[in-house]
Amino acid sequence: MRCMDTTQLLRGVLDLAVLAVVDQEDGYGYDVLRRLRSGGLDEVGDASVYGTLRRLYAAGALTSYVVPSDEGPHRKYYGITPAGRDQLTRQAKEWAAFADTVSSLLPRGARA
Repeated sequence: MRCMDTTQLLRGVLDLAVLAVVDQEDGYGYDVLRRLRSGGLDEVGDASVYGTLRRLYAAGALTSYVVPSDEGPHRKYYGITPAGRDQLTRQAKEWAAFADTVSSLLPRGARA
């Protein structure tokens, strides 16, 4: 049996996942990536997360600030803005509705 390629699914919900992680706690790029992976999104790519952070920042969903580091270069932290929190709420509702719809189409034995 062939496993589902989750990279296509991930592409569609990466904004939501990144906003959710940053909503829990501000973080720098690698920290956000690590938290996504430890949350179960093992296949998320470095470039995808960094690109998503930059895009969400440019769109006004995230804010950023620099924190000096004693162990290397300064780190750019991201935090969620009110607009980002609104986007997170909206996309979370859309995701839940979509997941419910797809789940209702599955045979009983295949549902989680």
